[in-house]
Order: sequence, then C-alpha cells, then structure tokens
Amino acid sequence: MDIPAMRANFAKSAATGDEAPLYFYSHLFLSHPETRQLFPVSMAHQRDRLFAALGDVVARVDDLEALVPILQQLGRDHRKFGTLAAHYPAVGGSLLATLEHFDDEWSPELAKDWTEAYTLVAEVMIEAAEEAAEQPPWWEADVVAHERRTIDVGVLQVRPRKRYDYLPGQSVSLETDLRPRLWRYYSPANAPRPDGLLEIHVKARDGGPVSSALVRRVGVGDVLRLGPPMGHLALDRESDRDLLLVAGGMGLAPLKALIDQVVRNGPARRVDLFAGFRTEDQIYDRADLQRLERENPWLTVTLVVSEDKLSSLEHGDVGDVVLRNGPWLSREVFVAGPAVMVDDTVTRLVQHGVPRQRISSEVFAPSRPGPSVDGEVTE
Repeated sequence: MDIPAMRANFAKSAATGDEAPLYFYSHLFLSHPETRQLFPVSMAHQRDRLFAALGDVVARVDDLEALVPILQQLGRDHRKFGTLAAHYPAVGGSLLATLEHFDDEWSPELAKDWTEAYTLVAEVMIEAAEEAAEQPPWWEADVVAHERRTIDVGVLQVRPRKRYDYLPGQSVSLETDLRPRLWRYYSPANAPRPDGLLEIHVKARDGGPVSSALVRRVGVGDVLRLGPPMGHLALDRESDRDLLLVAGGMGLAPLKALIDQVVRNGPARRVDLFAGFRTEDQIYDRADLQRLERENPWLTVTLVVSEDKLSSLEHGDVGDVVLRNGPWLSREVFVAGPAVMVDDTVTRLVQHGVPRQRISSEVFAPSRPGPSVDGEVTE
C-alpha cells in the first residue's frame, strides 16, 4: 500500500472541515438506514469523530505491531454500540465514497489501497469482537456516592453489578440514560478493590454533554453502563523501579490508580507524584492525596500551580518543576494530562536523559469520544 498517498488523500477530505463528515454520514445513512440506530439521536456532538477515527486507524496500517492490539480493543469495545460484522462493509463503502468525492485525483490504485487497508482493519476488529462474544457488551454499575469537589469537578463512586476486570491506568467508557448512545472515557482513580468500587473523576467541560450530566445531574442510585476497559498506561509487572508520576488536571486519576496499585500489591518502591493545576482552588483531590502521603512514607506528593501568584505551593509549569526537583534518570515515568503539558514534560525528561522507552504517557482532551490510536482520552 502507498501509505503517503493514502494520507495525502485523507488530508484533502479533512481540509473540508464539516463537509466530509456530513457527506460520509449522509452516504452511510442513505445507503444503509439500519446503521442510523448505532448513533446518538442528535449528531451535534458526533461531528467528525467516527470519520476522523477511521482515518487515524487506517492511515497507520503500516505499523501493524502497534495497531493490531488497539484494533482488537476497539473491536471488543464496539459491541456496546450494537455493532455487527455486517455493519463494517457499510462503513467502509461510505468511507471510500467520501474519499473519492473530495479528491479530483482519485485513482483505481488509491481505491485498491484503501479497500485493502480497511478490510484488514475490519477483519481484526470483527475477529476480536467474536472472540469476546461470551463477555457482556457492557456492565451496569450503580452510583453509590457522588461528591462535588469544585464547581465543575465531581467524584463518583460506582459499583458494577457483575465482576468488572481492569488494570490500573486503563480507561473505562461510560454511558448514562441522560445522554443515550453518547459514551465517554474516564480513568478510574483506584486499582481494583475487593468491594468492586470504581472512583471516577469527572470535570464538566463546556459543550460536553456527558461530563456535564455526570457532574451536575447524575446522583446516588442512578445506573451507568461501563464498556470494556481500554488503554495502555500500566505498570510493568516485572519491574520494581522507582516511579515518577506527572499529572496535569484530570490526568491525576490514572496516576492515582497506579499509586493505589503499589499500595495494594507492591513491590516496595519510591514514588514521586507531581500534580499540576492552574490555581490552588482547582486542586480538587488535595485531602485524599495528603492522606495517601501520610499513610505511605515511600510516597511524596508535590502540588504545583502555574497561574496563582498568591499560592504558597510550587510555581511554574509542572514539567519545569519536575526538572527542578530531579534528577530522575533511574525512574520509570508516567505522564498524563492535557496534550501541551504531556508533550512539554516528555520532551524535558528525554532531554534530561530519561530513556524514551521508560516514559509512558496519556493525553486527556475533550476533542474525541475515546482513546485514539495515540492514547488520547476524554472527556
């Protein structure tokens, strides 16, 4: 396959803004009306999500070692939408029709390459879905506690009604009856517990229908649905290296889960957590972080603010503060938060001398409905 040509072709559609997604969905729903039920009643918050995700996945078909595990996760995950094997050819046909429509230089060679790439993607996802057929497509979970920590941040305790297995650092998709068919990903802030409880941190985003509902309208006694866990942010079971954890905003949740894993399962190691916020009043989980630090002498928590001149906490970008408190050359590193913060921190640490293969990162951003192939999580 001519991957550069495929990427250039997709870029032409992407450059049209909303026109390409509109054409894609119109083609899909007109040619296969049965697929309409897989999507939310209002498409306002769907926009270009599926279309962009298709491009992300297929354009990376030249890196199968990295892509196949992600596709397998997606195949298992898409069962919660009611996706069937018969739906994949419909989506593929509309994708090719859209790519052809917005490219005056469309050729039989491009059509062949895109068909082969999409067929490969679909086959991996269908096979993974079929292998997971004995698992439920989703798990119902009861909200047993709901606490508003700030004006726009809520912490929920939810208990799945059936056993729900996940790894600390992974992400979980949630759906509420208040926003049917709108699934959004959040990382539990705890390792699996004997009582099955998951602690979910949610920040209400402007224009975020699910996050706003979870913070402001969901309450104790409500039922959520959980999709299969996804993501790659996890401790190496074979390693006992000391840890450096760097969080920005809501990226705190998965890193707190990693701390909880060390608390519950070991092995003994030093752990330094740096958590960055713009202002001190945004530090929504301060009391529990202080509790963890009191109870675990191997843990040091450093809170950082970037825009609060009156605060007595460490000042500056969290990546800069981390480097001021180094060196970290022997550490295994995990970074989670907004894209700019993650990129800046990872770059600084690599320049500092930490091997790139010992740095794991996760971007938390409100622009997508779930983890992308680059590990992006929302809301």
